[in-house]
Amino acid sequence: MEISTTVLLLVAIVVVVVLTAVAGYYLWQLRLLNNKRAEQQRALEQAGREQRERVNKSIQIIAQAITEDQMTLTEGAIRVRVLLDGLSVNEDVQEEFAAFYQLAKATEHIPILEGWKQLSTKKKLAFDSERERLESDYRDFVLDAAARIQGQVF
Repeated sequence: MEISTTVLLLVAIVVVVVLTAVAGYYLWQLRLLNNKRAEQQRALEQAGREQRERVNKSIQIIAQAITEDQMTLTEGAIRVRVLLDGLSVNEDVQEEFAAFYQLAKATEHIPILEGWKQLSTKKKLAFDSERERLESDYRDFVLDAAARIQGQVF
């Protein structure tokens, strides 16, 4: 009986050692996986910060172009609104820069790109006249917002 007890004890020790080694291996694999996920998360966060910086820079360039009369107020308002929405700014920011949202909303029915190209000259002139009237109505409001947004970071 002594031999079979010794054999059973040795088998039990071998089983425990093997199970410990397997558990250690899986813990090591888990640690590697967690490290890889953490690295991917850091890279994703960095990419997000860089994208946010690019969008903020674009807002600054557009705001400057608006104040320097290098683009129409409508185009600037639409672009700034889209960029702010892309940044998921809160309602306070949307209210602070409501001029962009309001002018964009007031002109959203005017076709752009391919839709514009397909319009007759008469329709284009009518839409241009309407856009110019709306820009005149919103001019001071949009220019003020463009001046105030300069230097802001969202």
